[in-house]
Amino acid sequence: MKKLFCMIALAAIAMTAGAQTPLRLSTYNGTSLERYDGKQCNVTAERYLFTGWNTLSLPFAITEQELDDVMGAGVKLEKLVGVTQQGNEIVLNFQDCKAEGIQANVPYILYYPGEAGNKKFQVNTVVTNKDSKVTMTTSCGVEVTMNGAPVKTDGKGLYGILAINNSDANFTSIDNDKAFFYATRCYISIPGGQQFTLTANHLGAGEVTSINEIAAAGDIIDVYNVLGMRVASNIRAGEVSNLTPGIYVVKGRKILVK
Repeated sequence: MKKLFCMIALAAIAMTAGAQTPLRLSTYNGTSLERYDGKQCNVTAERYLFTGWNTLSLPFAITEQELDDVMGAGVKLEKLVGVTQQGNEIVLNFQDCKAEGIQANVPYILYYPGEAGNKKFQVNTVVTNKDSKVTMTTSCGVEVTMNGAPVKTDGKGLYGILAINNSDANFTSIDNDKAFFYATRCYISIPGGQQFTLTANHLGAGEVTSINEIAAAGDIIDVYNVLGMRVASNIRAGEVSNLTPGIYVVKGRKILVK
């Protein structure tokens, strides 16, 4: 009986250890995650943050409370919800999503109000190994992709938030052969080689609504982009869903077309 009890205890210990696989995530070169995919892990990750806006994409989820515990209650978290274009300027519409916490493999911009330095994540969570990117197309047909870097990535030709300009969340084109995006950072890519000016527009958690909350389907409306340019005149509100996905302004309120 005693021998059986010992065997059961050892099996329980083994199962517990297996469910809590240790993982030290490199936020510099990156970490191969194939063997951790879908596993419950004790994750440790140290990430350098500048005071101001940073980018972040993690292969695991953490709650709003866990985010506050690591970075302080003043941290802001936003995700890309739409893009708008006028000529050579592309507006990146980011919306506050902190209440959702950080979801695995989603690219974010993050405002850190504290002193620049390393911040340590220590969580017991499920690790997910997959691409982390969001692709949207402007009304002019320009494809904009925001991608998390799982490993150290050559930065030339991509857009990133420069360390010297962290007070803004505007992404700048990089032409330096020695520039890199380290693991867990995010960048924006635009195919075709044409250079654009990328400007961030910050939306509150409840700032973007749906068209049916401000107009009946048959109402005749004008639609504007966030730059104030009219993109549709005298259309029925029910036709707004036919527009290119992005953020628009109707009757002075911002709406999201998916």
